[in-house]
Amino acid sequence: MDYNKMALELHKKLVGKISVTSKVPVKTKDDLSMAYTPGVAEPCREIHKDPLKVYDYTSKSNLIAVVSDGTAVLGLGDIGAAASIPVMEGKCVLFKEFGNVDAFPICLDTTDTDEIVRIVKMMEPVFGGINLEDIAAPRCFEIEAKLKEIMDIPVFHDDQHGTAIVTTAAIINALKLAEKKIEDVTAVISGSGAAGNSIAKLLLSLGIKDIFMCDRTGIISKNRTNLDKYKKELSEITNKAGIDGSLVDAMNGADIFIGVSAPGAVSKKMIESMAEKAIVLPMANPTPEIMPDLAKEGGAFIIGTGRSDFPNQVNNVLAFPGVFRGALDVRSSEINEPMKLAAALALADSVGENLDVDFILPKAFDEGYMEKVAEAVKKAAIDSGVARI
Repeated sequence: MDYNKMALELHKKLVGKISVTSKVPVKTKDDLSMAYTPGVAEPCREIHKDPLKVYDYTSKSNLIAVVSDGTAVLGLGDIGAAASIPVMEGKCVLFKEFGNVDAFPICLDTTDTDEIVRIVKMMEPVFGGINLEDIAAPRCFEIEAKLKEIMDIPVFHDDQHGTAIVTTAAIINALKLAEKKIEDVTAVISGSGAAGNSIAKLLLSLGIKDIFMCDRTGIISKNRTNLDKYKKELSEITNKAGIDGSLVDAMNGADIFIGVSAPGAVSKKMIESMAEKAIVLPMANPTPEIMPDLAKEGGAFIIGTGRSDFPNQVNNVLAFPGVFRGALDVRSSEINEPMKLAAALALADSVGENLDVDFILPKAFDEGYMEKVAEAVKKAAIDSGVARI
């Protein structure tokens, strides 16, 4: 099937993928008087007296802004704000279909960090949460950090944290099958951008023995002098062994490989050098760091990619709708590390008795996993003191 051609026809026929619909009928004078003037004044007065009642009387309680500047659109790169709209509309569709969360695309025609922060902050009264999407590193780190400091609603960069949650869930289940403990294994992450950074931090929260982060130059270590602020931070929490060298050196004896970098970065020989029952997740899209058949030939025990045409797809849609559903349901002021870890553990647990080398994660249309993720996130929000109900 030619999905490119079919998608073009679909988008043109429908003129986009989302619309705004009313929850209330406006068929009579009474309908009009309740939906608008004079009746609408009363909820306005209530919110003015108690600002938190905005969650009771408006769509804020279930409304997310999907914010992008179009600088890092998956597979397309820096295509700008207007060209990114179909992707952001698609994200809104996924929010609704998988989490029953209303979402609206906000595609900003600027790449100025402070300007983006100012604009998004000004939208806080309307939205219950902010999903940052397809913003290039390192600005994505700066934007998220600044917004989290000044906003009282969840700010979540899905390219970072959604990827980290699903990847961590995959690792949890793969380790069960490999009969290895997280505290005994080492992982190699190829790619130190948004996704790699967040994956490393969540695996460290889980208690992994050690992680070797690799960029184009090689292993990130304290000995390197060419590290930016974010890579320097990674050097402080990873590579406890203080190893220098290339990706080839890092993978020698490693239990886990995670790829969020570039096509063809890994060879069969590199897989052969890994530990017994190696877990290999090459997730570069559309072409992974190593193709699954070649990784299998190299001795990989479990393989997962970002693609739907191979087993074990590591797909963000398994996480972000449930994470926001849970956060919105308890009016959380943020999405913190305990909530992300709870989401990963719940997602892993939802596989249940179906756990197999070719089934370490639910598939997008499986039933039940989203509700488990949402419930786990809600509980973690309450337990960590960021819920407001």
